[in-house]
Amino acid sequence: MDLFTLLVVLFSITLTYFLFFRSDSKHRKGAKLPPGPYPLPIVGNIFQLGTKPHQSLAELAKTHGPLMSLHFGSVYTVIVTSPEMAKEIFQKNDQIFLNRTVVEAVHARDHDKISMAFMPVGNEWRTLRKICKEQMFSIQSLEASQGLRQEKLLQLREYVQKCCDRGRVVDIREASFITTLNLMSNTLFSIQATEFDSNATEEFREIMEGVASIVGDPNFADYFPILKPFDPQGVKRKADKYFGKMLAIVEDLLKKRQELRRASPNSPKKSDLLEKLVEVLSEQGRKEYQLTTEHITHLLLDLFVGGSETTTTEVEWIMSELLLNPEKLAKTKEELRTVVGENKQMQESDIPRLPYFEAVIKEVFRLHPPGPLLLPRKADCDVEVGGYTIPKETQILVNVWAMGRDPSLWSNAEAFEPERFLDKKLDFKGQDFELIPFGSGRRICPGLSFANRMLPMTVATLIHNFDWKLEVEANASDVHKGEMFGIAVRRAVPLRAFPIKP
Repeated sequence: MDLFTLLVVLFSITLTYFLFFRSDSKHRKGAKLPPGPYPLPIVGNIFQLGTKPHQSLAELAKTHGPLMSLHFGSVYTVIVTSPEMAKEIFQKNDQIFLNRTVVEAVHARDHDKISMAFMPVGNEWRTLRKICKEQMFSIQSLEASQGLRQEKLLQLREYVQKCCDRGRVVDIREASFITTLNLMSNTLFSIQATEFDSNATEEFREIMEGVASIVGDPNFADYFPILKPFDPQGVKRKADKYFGKMLAIVEDLLKKRQELRRASPNSPKKSDLLEKLVEVLSEQGRKEYQLTTEHITHLLLDLFVGGSETTTTEVEWIMSELLLNPEKLAKTKEELRTVVGENKQMQESDIPRLPYFEAVIKEVFRLHPPGPLLLPRKADCDVEVGGYTIPKETQILVNVWAMGRDPSLWSNAEAFEPERFLDKKLDFKGQDFELIPFGSGRRICPGLSFANRMLPMTVATLIHNFDWKLEVEANASDVHKGEMFGIAVRRAVPLRAFPIKP
């Protein structure tokens, strides 16, 4: 940042303080706001966030309670850290908290106006949601595309077998990223995005991780809106580049499929999700849904990037916990052998018949939720929650990471104990507020049912017919504790292990 830009930032922040905080304090005077740490002038509580905000906010909540006030620059924020308060937000007052605060990076390419994940709730949002529910992620659609995913899982198994035969270490995150990318590209577009040991992987990784990191990176312009025209850290410019690359890929795939359908209208239709969306954009579909090509391409961007980042991260955490808890891994493998059989490829229909495996996944969601603070919500009007007033325009963050490690909710909360879910009839689909890794209410993650198939299938492929030995045994537990905060909290050090024949 050059000297002129720095001076602009300092001047703008000071101006924000006088214009916003004075009027803000008058507006909230007399309201019983949630308690919280004292904010510093101008910057508020920014410096209390640290590099791992989910952990810092969990510590602050121990002092200030499950509904806590913080100021991030000029953005007044309430942090939710209990199932009871989450239920009031997502169930009792869901209508009031349906909309989101949107970081400046998401404004790139007008994504905030077109994306189902970020656009205000209205007719367009309801239509996109309906398409996801009825066309893309219905049971019938997912069943029809199951064969496409099985092929990619077989490729993962063959890759691990090759590494096993040659005594090569497997980077679990790398293998998971490639597999997830191909699972999604095959389910969405009937294409293979990349291959193992391919240079093409790096291009996709740059785009995916670029979008994920730029949306999650701290940005002065988010905390001090007066800075938005200046983009002092270049966040929006970077976001525009990454969003543009991803949209270009998606637009090209959509255009080619539309041309193919026009050229051969009577040819057999593909069983992927893109075929459903081409129908939505047909003349008849446009009359029914009234959506544009831009709506569809931005929807695919959300699904592709969001799905690949969170699934890749969760596969790595599941494998981490299992490899560091050999007795839990042995139980999981024994259940797979009993239900699926030796040397057979697991089917998606097997998942409900694997209660211990499902418990393993729930336990990892508890300890390592894909989005530790979920996507932010925003209050559309003044509302009372938990006996406190939450003013209009307040940003709401729900710390599901903290709830998953709360000792008042979970016995031996820091330990990896899948057995706890064999006795508890809890699920992660938004109704049990102790465990809401995908959110809850009407803005719950639309791809939950898709993730619920991809995640266990990928992990089962890795552990069903292979034993594993960590590359670094001596400090495995210390390495395991390191985290990197972002849209999804990933391991600080990639998990690497040798596959071994049982």
